[in-house]
Amino acid sequence: MSDHPIRFFETAGAIRHVGEGLLARTLPKAEWTHEAHLAACLWLLLERPDVHPEADLPGIIRSYNAAVGGVNDDTQGYHETLTQLYITGTRRFLAGLVERDLLSSVNMLLASPMAHRNWPLSFYSPDLLFSVPARRGWVEPDLAAI
Repeated sequence: MSDHPIRFFETAGAIRHVGEGLLARTLPKAEWTHEAHLAACLWLLLERPDVHPEADLPGIIRSYNAAVGGVNDDTQGYHETLTQLYITGTRRFLAGLVERDLLSSVNMLLASPMAHRNWPLSFYSPDLLFSVPARRGWVEPDLAAI
C-alpha cells in the first residue's frame, strides 16, 4: 500500500486540463503528479483516438519533461517500462468498466490497487525496474506476469 493520500479529480475539465497540458507541453511541472500520469493515460484512451499511447506517449512525455526543464537520462525523466506497464494496466482497467464517464472512471482508477505507487513492484524487483535497461526500453517482469 502507498502512504500517499489519493488526490481525486473534482471535474472532468480538470482531467482534460492535465491531458491537454501534457500534449501542449504547457502543464505546470507541479501538476504532473502520479495521479495526473494515470488520468492523462485514461483520458487519452477515452477521448483521443488519434493518439496511440504505446507508440506516442514515450515521445510526448520526453518532450513534456524537456519543456518543463526536466532531463531524460539513465536516472531521471522518462521510464519506458513504467510507462508501458501503466498503459497496459489502464487499458485493462478501462476494459472492465461498464460506464465510461471520464471523471468517475479516472477516480475509480485512482482508488484501485493499480494506482498505488508500489503496484509495479508486484511484477518487478526493484533492481530490475529501476535499472537503466528498464528505463530505456521495455523489459519483461521478473516476479509475476502482468
